[in-house]
Amino acid sequence: MTKLTKNRKLALEKIDLSKAYKLSEAAALLKEISTVKFDASVDIDVRLGVDPRKANQMVRGVVSLPHGTGKQVRVLVLCSPDKEEEARQSGADYVGLDEFIEKIKGGWTDVDVIITMPSIMPKIGALGRVLGPRGLMPNPKSGTVTMEVGKAVKEVKQGKIDFKVDKFGIVHTSIGKVSFSPDQLADNAKEFLNTIIKLKPAAAKGTYVKSIYLSSTMSPGVKIDTKSVDE
Repeated sequence: MTKLTKNRKLALEKIDLSKAYKLSEAAALLKEISTVKFDASVDIDVRLGVDPRKANQMVRGVVSLPHGTGKQVRVLVLCSPDKEEEARQSGADYVGLDEFIEKIKGGWTDVDVIITMPSIMPKIGALGRVLGPRGLMPNPKSGTVTMEVGKAVKEVKQGKIDFKVDKFGIVHTSIGKVSFSPDQLADNAKEFLNTIIKLKPAAAKGTYVKSIYLSSTMSPGVKIDTKSVDE
């Protein structure tokens, strides 16, 4: 059995494990129980009443967090020469095409998001084995395959994220940093949760949102009252 550290014991003493907290309460509590010395990420885990193995119960979407993620997102834009300046002006970290395709073939994936154009996708298809497992493959559904590359870069830089339910029926993502105010964390969580609720598959039966937990890097999870999302 793993021995509890002093900091984890102190954190657990502040949490009532039998209680489901309101979002605003949980956000404030999370700041108290985070003990790491860096600005920890705040994560949300939502267990859904869906069967991801069935195509008609897959939950996938995008959401723009009102206060961003607090992370520096590295963006690569693979585009035609006429779109390069637009991408750079919008804040892309890397812009180009063939030279980056060759780098990726060699194993380079030092970016967080890749944005491209529909006409470029045939060239990128061959990179699926490298990009797919890392969640970097551009996808029209997530807005990363578009003619409006400048707009897409700005949205990603400002806090647009994409998410997908995993094989266990759980959606997991980061919604900010511990340095955010409780109100900012609660706002981001509400926006994310409301987006998930809107994406409820028609084929999903019974309770859709089964449980919600907030946690920070290395902190215990705080259970959220699912009824408090709209408060």
